[in-house]
Amino acid sequence: MAKLVLFNKPFDVLSQFTDAKSPTPRRTLSDFIDIPKVYPAGRLDRDSEGLLLLTDDGRLQAKISNPKSKMNKTYLVQVEGDPSNKDLQPLRDGVYLKDGPTSPAKVELIDPPELWDRDPPVRYRKSIPDRWVSITIHEGRNRQVRRMTAHVGFPTLRLVRWRIGDWTVEGLDQGAWREA
Repeated sequence: MAKLVLFNKPFDVLSQFTDAKSPTPRRTLSDFIDIPKVYPAGRLDRDSEGLLLLTDDGRLQAKISNPKSKMNKTYLVQVEGDPSNKDLQPLRDGVYLKDGPTSPAKVELIDPPELWDRDPPVRYRKSIPDRWVSITIHEGRNRQVRRMTAHVGFPTLRLVRWRIGDWTVEGLDQGAWREA
């Protein structure tokens, strides 16, 4: 039976178990998870938080991480500025980034979600508003969501992956994991 682990990855943690080549040690998955022979199914950038799936099943790992499987990934994104639905329409249509066009995304303006505190906190500026957006994609290219929001003029301040397919980080404390 395949093992599947849901992990709520904190900010500033690498999506790998070792960081041997770094001259200064950085936090990795091994600081949180001590389960033999599980590996991340996909990646989540060091400056992003939220759901990371790990498995000991190579086929499941490929299905989760391969864009051809079109598994939806939902992100809660705090952006700089106060976009309107019209401002976000290009994301729904698909935008052209340096590495090619993106598929259309499902994008909704949302109320600020109830999340764990981030350490360090997102920089707050009185003169510049911010807004939360839910973005669902199935591609998952390198830093794709951040590049998409910047492309339409609303840089990402905080990015939390909330869901992959049917799996969610809901109810899972930051830095905690559970088997599915």
